[in-house]
Amino acid sequence: MDSAKLFRENLNRHFSRVGKALSSHKRLEILELLNQSSKNVDQLANLTGMSAANTSQHLQVLRGAGLVESSREGTHINYRLSGVLVWELVRKLRQVAETHLADVDRAVAQLRENQHILQEVDRQELAQLVTARKVIILDVRPADEYKTAHIQQAISIPLDQLEDHLDQLPVDQQIVAYCRGPYCLLASQAVAMLRSRGYKANELGEGLAEWHERGGRIETE
Repeated sequence: MDSAKLFRENLNRHFSRVGKALSSHKRLEILELLNQSSKNVDQLANLTGMSAANTSQHLQVLRGAGLVESSREGTHINYRLSGVLVWELVRKLRQVAETHLADVDRAVAQLRENQHILQEVDRQELAQLVTARKVIILDVRPADEYKTAHIQQAISIPLDQLEDHLDQLPVDQQIVAYCRGPYCLLASQAVAMLRSRGYKANELGEGLAEWHERGGRIETE
Protein backbone atom coordinates (compact mmCIF):
# COMPACT_ATOMS: atom_id res chain seq x y z
CA MET A 1 0.00 0.00 0.00
CA ASP A 2 1.43 3.38 -0.97
CA SER A 3 2.00 6.01 1.70
CA ALA A 4 -0.72 8.38 0.41
CA LYS A 5 -3.41 5.69 0.59
CA LEU A 6 -2.20 4.59 4.00
CA PHE A 7 -2.41 8.19 5.20
CA ARG A 8 -6.00 8.59 3.94
CA GLU A 9 -7.14 5.35 5.52
CA ASN A 10 -5.53 6.23 8.81
CA LEU A 11 -7.09 9.70 8.78
CA ASN A 12 -10.55 8.37 7.91
CA ARG A 13 -10.22 5.86 10.72
CA HIS A 14 -9.80 8.75 13.15
CA PHE A 15 -12.71 10.65 11.60
CA SER A 16 -14.91 7.58 11.95
CA ARG A 17 -14.40 7.61 15.72
CA VAL A 18 -16.48 10.78 15.83
CA GLY A 19 -19.15 9.23 13.63
CA LYS A 20 -19.27 6.14 15.83
CA ALA A 21 -19.64 8.30 18.94
CA LEU A 22 -22.68 9.98 17.35
CA SER A 23 -24.29 6.68 16.33
CA SER A 24 -26.22 6.29 19.61
CA HIS A 25 -29.48 8.16 20.21
CA LYS A 26 -28.65 8.25 23.91
CA ARG A 27 -25.30 9.89 23.27
CA LEU A 28 -27.02 12.49 21.09
CA GLU A 29 -29.40 13.15 23.98
CA ILE A 30 -26.44 13.59 26.34
CA LEU A 31 -24.83 16.09 23.95
CA GLU A 32 -28.07 18.08 23.78
CA LEU A 33 -28.22 18.25 27.57
CA LEU A 34 -24.57 19.27 27.86
CA ASN A 35 -25.18 22.00 25.31
CA GLN A 36 -27.46 23.59 27.91
CA SER A 37 -25.09 23.34 30.88
CA SER A 38 -22.36 21.17 32.36
CA LYS A 39 -23.67 18.17 34.28
CA ASN A 40 -22.40 15.24 36.32
CA VAL A 41 -23.16 11.57 35.75
CA ASP A 42 -26.02 11.45 38.25
CA GLN A 43 -27.74 14.47 36.69
CA LEU A 44 -27.42 13.03 33.20
CA ALA A 45 -28.63 9.62 34.34
CA ASN A 46 -31.71 11.19 35.91
CA LEU A 47 -32.51 13.28 32.82
CA THR A 48 -31.98 10.46 30.31
CA GLY A 49 -33.56 7.66 32.35
CA MET A 50 -30.42 5.54 32.20
CA SER A 51 -28.44 3.99 35.01
CA ALA A 52 -25.36 5.83 36.22
CA ALA A 53 -23.20 2.99 34.90
CA ASN A 54 -24.65 3.17 31.38
CA THR A 55 -24.43 6.96 31.40
CA SER A 56 -20.78 6.77 32.40
CA GLN A 57 -20.05 4.32 29.56
CA HIS A 58 -21.63 6.65 27.00
CA LEU A 59 -19.62 9.57 28.38
CA GLN A 60 -16.40 7.61 28.00
CA VAL A 61 -17.19 7.00 24.32
CA LEU A 62 -17.90 10.69 23.81
CA ARG A 63 -14.75 11.70 25.62
CA GLY A 64 -12.70 9.18 23.64
CA ALA A 65 -13.92 10.88 20.45
CA GLY A 66 -13.00 14.30 21.81
CA LEU A 67 -16.61 15.50 21.98
CA VAL A 68 -16.81 16.09 25.74
CA GLU A 69 -14.36 17.01 28.46
CA SER A 70 -14.57 16.85 32.22
CA SER A 71 -13.37 18.58 35.37
CA ARG A 72 -13.73 17.81 39.05
CA GLU A 73 -15.86 20.12 41.18
CA GLY A 74 -15.92 19.02 44.80
CA THR A 75 -16.98 15.38 44.94
CA HIS A 76 -18.43 15.38 41.42
CA ILE A 77 -16.92 15.17 37.96
CA ASN A 78 -18.77 17.54 35.64
CA TYR A 79 -18.94 17.02 31.89
CA ARG A 80 -19.32 19.64 29.18
CA LEU A 81 -19.02 19.89 25.41
CA SER A 82 -15.41 20.25 24.32
CA GLY A 83 -16.22 23.22 22.08
CA VAL A 84 -18.85 25.02 20.02
CA LEU A 85 -18.05 22.90 16.97
CA VAL A 86 -19.47 19.86 18.74
CA TRP A 87 -22.97 21.30 18.88
CA GLU A 88 -22.64 22.61 15.33
CA LEU A 89 -21.87 19.04 14.26
CA VAL A 90 -24.96 17.70 16.04
CA ARG A 91 -27.09 20.45 14.52
CA LYS A 92 -25.80 19.64 11.03
CA LEU A 93 -26.49 15.96 11.59
CA ARG A 94 -30.09 16.85 12.48
CA GLN A 95 -30.43 19.02 9.40
CA VAL A 96 -29.23 16.20 7.14
CA ALA A 97 -31.72 13.81 8.75
CA GLU A 98 -34.55 16.35 8.51
CA THR A 99 -33.79 16.89 4.82
CA HIS A 100 -33.24 13.31 3.70
CA LEU A 101 -35.13 11.01 6.09
CA ALA A 102 -38.90 10.83 5.68
CA ASP A 103 -39.06 9.07 9.05
CA VAL A 104 -38.10 12.35 10.73
CA ASP A 105 -41.05 14.18 9.17
CA ARG A 106 -43.41 11.42 10.25
CA ALA A 107 -42.03 11.39 13.79
CA VAL A 108 -42.37 15.18 14.14
CA ALA A 109 -45.91 15.16 12.72
CA GLN A 110 -46.90 12.40 15.15
CA LEU A 111 -45.32 14.31 18.01
CA ARG A 112 -47.23 17.48 17.22
CA GLU A 113 -50.48 15.53 16.97
CA ASN A 114 -49.95 13.64 20.22
CA GLN A 115 -48.83 16.72 22.15
CA HIS A 116 -51.54 18.95 20.64
CA ILE A 117 -48.90 21.59 19.92
CA LEU A 118 -50.59 24.92 19.22
CA GLN A 119 -49.46 27.80 17.04
CA GLU A 120 -45.94 28.86 17.95
CA VAL A 121 -44.57 32.37 18.34
CA ASP A 122 -41.57 33.20 16.16
CA ARG A 123 -38.65 35.47 17.09
CA GLN A 124 -40.08 38.52 15.29
CA GLU A 125 -43.41 38.24 17.10
CA LEU A 126 -41.61 37.82 20.41
CA ALA A 127 -39.43 40.88 19.74
CA GLN A 128 -42.56 42.96 19.06
CA LEU A 129 -44.19 41.75 22.27
CA VAL A 130 -41.04 42.54 24.27
CA THR A 131 -40.82 46.05 22.77
CA ALA A 132 -44.46 46.66 23.66
CA ARG A 133 -43.88 45.19 27.14
CA LYS A 134 -46.77 42.82 26.61
CA VAL A 135 -45.11 39.49 27.32
CA ILE A 136 -43.61 37.30 30.01
CA ILE A 137 -40.81 35.09 28.65
CA LEU A 138 -40.85 31.84 30.60
CA ASP A 139 -37.87 29.48 30.75
CA VAL A 140 -39.11 26.05 31.86
CA ARG A 141 -35.77 24.22 31.77
CA PRO A 142 -34.08 23.07 35.00
CA ALA A 143 -32.66 25.89 37.12
CA ASP A 144 -29.00 25.02 36.45
CA GLU A 145 -29.55 25.40 32.71
CA TYR A 146 -31.24 28.77 33.21
CA LYS A 147 -28.30 29.98 35.32
CA THR A 148 -25.82 28.97 32.61
CA ALA A 149 -27.64 31.02 29.95
CA HIS A 150 -31.16 32.20 29.16
CA ILE A 151 -33.02 34.54 26.84
CA GLN A 152 -32.74 38.14 27.95
CA GLN A 153 -35.53 39.15 30.37
CA ALA A 154 -36.75 35.55 30.76
CA ILE A 155 -37.87 34.33 34.17
CA SER A 156 -37.21 30.81 35.40
CA ILE A 157 -39.89 28.40 36.57
CA PRO A 158 -38.87 24.80 35.81
CA LEU A 159 -41.70 22.68 34.46
CA ASP A 160 -41.78 20.41 37.51
CA GLN A 161 -42.33 23.49 39.72
CA LEU A 162 -44.73 25.38 37.48
CA GLU A 163 -47.97 24.22 39.07
CA ASP A 164 -46.79 25.40 42.49
CA HIS A 165 -45.75 28.84 41.20
CA LEU A 166 -48.64 29.86 38.97
CA ASP A 167 -49.34 32.80 41.29
CA GLN A 168 -46.13 34.41 39.97
CA LEU A 169 -47.62 34.74 36.50
CA PRO A 170 -50.23 37.35 35.48
CA VAL A 171 -53.38 35.85 34.00
CA ASP A 172 -54.02 38.87 31.76
CA GLN A 173 -50.61 38.98 30.03
CA GLN A 174 -49.20 36.95 27.15
CA ILE A 175 -46.75 34.22 28.23
CA VAL A 176 -44.23 32.71 25.80
CA ALA A 177 -42.50 29.57 27.06
CA TYR A 178 -39.31 28.04 25.68
CA CYS A 179 -36.96 25.18 26.49
CA ARG A 180 -33.93 23.42 24.96
CA GLY A 181 -34.74 23.23 21.28
CA PRO A 182 -37.28 22.37 18.58
CA TYR A 183 -37.72 18.79 19.81
CA CYS A 184 -37.88 19.58 23.52
CA LEU A 185 -41.34 18.97 25.00
CA LEU A 186 -40.99 20.95 28.23
CA ALA A 187 -42.36 24.17 26.73
CA SER A 188 -45.34 22.53 25.02
CA GLN A 189 -46.25 20.76 28.27
CA ALA A 190 -45.96 24.07 30.14
CA VAL A 191 -48.18 25.84 27.61
CA ALA A 192 -50.80 23.10 27.85
CA MET A 193 -50.85 23.44 31.65
CA LEU A 194 -51.06 27.23 31.54
CA ARG A 195 -53.87 27.26 28.99
CA SER A 196 -55.85 24.75 31.04
CA ARG A 197 -55.66 27.23 33.92
CA GLY A 198 -56.85 30.19 31.87
CA TYR A 199 -53.51 31.77 30.96
CA LYS A 200 -52.73 33.22 27.52
CA ALA A 201 -49.70 31.12 26.62
CA ASN A 202 -47.80 30.07 23.51
CA GLU A 203 -44.57 28.27 22.78
CA LEU A 204 -41.52 29.90 21.19
CA GLY A 205 -40.77 28.11 17.94
CA GLU A 206 -37.11 27.54 18.85
CA GLY A 207 -34.93 26.78 21.84
CA LEU A 208 -32.18 28.73 23.54
CA ALA A 209 -29.42 27.41 21.25
CA GLU A 210 -31.28 28.37 18.06
CA TRP A 211 -32.21 31.75 19.54
CA HIS A 212 -28.58 32.54 20.33
CA GLU A 213 -27.23 31.21 17.01
CA ARG A 214 -29.53 33.60 15.14
CA GLY A 215 -28.43 36.66 17.07
CA GLY A 216 -30.90 36.66 19.95
CA ARG A 217 -29.66 38.19 23.18
CA ILE A 218 -28.96 35.95 26.14
CA GLU A 219 -28.01 36.51 29.78
CA THR A 220 -26.18 34.50 32.42
CA GLU A 221 -26.31 34.51 36.19
